[in-house]
Amino acid sequence: MLTSAQASALFEKVLKYSTAQETEAMISAVSHALTRFANNTIHQNMAEEEVSLSVRAVVDQRTARASTNKLDEASIRQVCESALALARLEPPDPELLPMPPAQAYRGVDRFDPRTADVTPQERAEVARRIIARATKDHLTAAGVVSQGAYSTSLFNSRGLHAHHEETMSEISVTMMGSSSSGWAKETSPKWQELNPEALAARAAEKALQSREPRELEPGKYTVILEPSAVLDLLGFMMMDFGGLAVAEQRSCFTGRVGRKVFGDNISLRDDVYHPLQSGAPFDGEGIPRQRVILVEHGVVKNLVYARQTAHRLKAEPTGHGFPLPNEFGEMPLNVVMDGGKTSVAEMVRSTARGLLVTRLWYIREVDPYQKILTGMTRDGTFWIEDGQVRHGVKNLRFNQSLIAMLNEVEAMSPAQRTSGEETFDMVVPAMKVREFTFSSATKF
Repeated sequence: MLTSAQASALFEKVLKYSTAQETEAMISAVSHALTRFANNTIHQNMAEEEVSLSVRAVVDQRTARASTNKLDEASIRQVCESALALARLEPPDPELLPMPPAQAYRGVDRFDPRTADVTPQERAEVARRIIARATKDHLTAAGVVSQGAYSTSLFNSRGLHAHHEETMSEISVTMMGSSSSGWAKETSPKWQELNPEALAARAAEKALQSREPRELEPGKYTVILEPSAVLDLLGFMMMDFGGLAVAEQRSCFTGRVGRKVFGDNISLRDDVYHPLQSGAPFDGEGIPRQRVILVEHGVVKNLVYARQTAHRLKAEPTGHGFPLPNEFGEMPLNVVMDGGKTSVAEMVRSTARGLLVTRLWYIREVDPYQKILTGMTRDGTFWIEDGQVRHGVKNLRFNQSLIAMLNEVEAMSPAQRTSGEETFDMVVPAMKVREFTFSSATKF
């Protein structure tokens, strides 16, 4: 990992060799280690360190980027020359803005020395405890225990200097029986906030409770979606909050901004400063990230904007752009959804007939404008009857409009930091949803 001073010294060398009209440098460094286990045995221990330098050059309204992972003088000179040569081959972009000047950032403290210093022995001990739970319950465990640290810096020749350091840790557990499986996962900037015993217990209980799952006819059911299932559905809607996506009519919110689209109990915001969030307080161009209310009581209130999109649409940039050049525009990456006060257990007790879903996978978009998604349940799907979980259910395929779903939310749990497999971490609740559509059954 590089400190702010080390990154600044590296940028001085970039400026020494760059002859572009404007120069930008993105400097990232990562140290990451993991312990992987399967079949109740650790089978991989890996550690890597990497530093990369990405230089963007601007000349005559043209811009391009070149990157390297070599930081000697010759390589820095070469990457600067490559960026400029590539820029000269690009057609002029009349909408290309000058690079932004120096910005003021609100600090976020997301670097934890304890997490950065976790040893292989400590990760192995966590894996051992998870495997011990699997052995006790006659299950087979697989998963990952990982941690690391990274820094990201952004500089330009107009005086911008942005730097962020952060640690990260993760435990993912899958427990497998002869006819069932269970899953649990947590991430945090702080290693000590992860609870391997609780994760192992949750995954094991789901695997045990869903043994010998029964078939269920497809149809519309009341469904309780645990936070990971909610997360992986919501992730497919985030690009739609981009100003460029709406302007180009690629968004499901085209023509709907300022209108009520979801139920009264649905409120979303983007908030990098939320205590359960992670990430840098600046975007890919170095613009400070702002808190943005996306949905308020079902009404789509605001979009997010990169600098170029904001200039085109006469709006204010919100600090949600990607590094240039890019054709995607912008999107919220620090999503927080307001939750409720109903626990998952209470949702189950209030359900006469329905399904409890642990997580979803293999999700694909069917209709981008109605936000119809299809995918599968996985690692713990249960039948609820008369307020009790009765038995496991064989996995089901769903075909469901996300817009329609968010108009049928009956109850929500408190929001929590949540990880899945299909999208980035968010702060979201569990949901009880009416009339969720399952289109077909499976044999497993």
